[in-house]
Amino acid sequence: MAKISGVEIRPGYNIEYEGGLWRAVKTQHTQPGKGGAFMQVELKNLIDGRKNNVRFRSAETVERIRLDTKDFQYLYPEGDMLVFMDKESYDQISLPSDLIGEAAAFLQDGMDVVLEMYEERPISVQLPEQVEATVVEADAVVKGQTASASYKPAILDNGVRVMVPPHITTGTRIVVDVYEREYVKRADRSTYGF
Repeated sequence: MAKISGVEIRPGYNIEYEGGLWRAVKTQHTQPGKGGAFMQVELKNLIDGRKNNVRFRSAETVERIRLDTKDFQYLYPEGDMLVFMDKESYDQISLPSDLIGEAAAFLQDGMDVVLEMYEERPISVQLPEQVEATVVEADAVVKGQTASASYKPAILDNGVRVMVPPHITTGTRIVVDVYEREYVKRADRSTYGF
């Protein structure tokens, strides 16, 4: 564990706060007109899922926690549980889908994920930052709309709604940022042999 200043906290950092394990979900650095700067941090408890908004000043320090990680493969859903397989021992483990949160929509059969463990107990699942998905519904391009124009809504094969550039049409494979739920680029066609 390493001590860091409260204003060094970034999204994704795991910290010890008030005797609990928390993950920084969102951070906002604020420099008020009077007084010192502070970091407004939205925290999520890694054990029970509670959320908390905390203001950290630069003089405050917190322990940044490094969790043990283990490679797993996603197999299938089972009710409100998700089944994963340890890539070394082939043991299977079922975890509640809310452990992953909104990113669970991007899980694909056979996807490699990383389980973060604290004292041998899985407390979070990290998916790849980007995944490929197929656009199943996209608004038509408005005549006169240019490539630099605003994005249009599209629905992916997993039901997630994202904003895409005007040239993206139904059936197009795209790369999506899992955690930001944003279009990244068109998927490489050579991967699919056409």
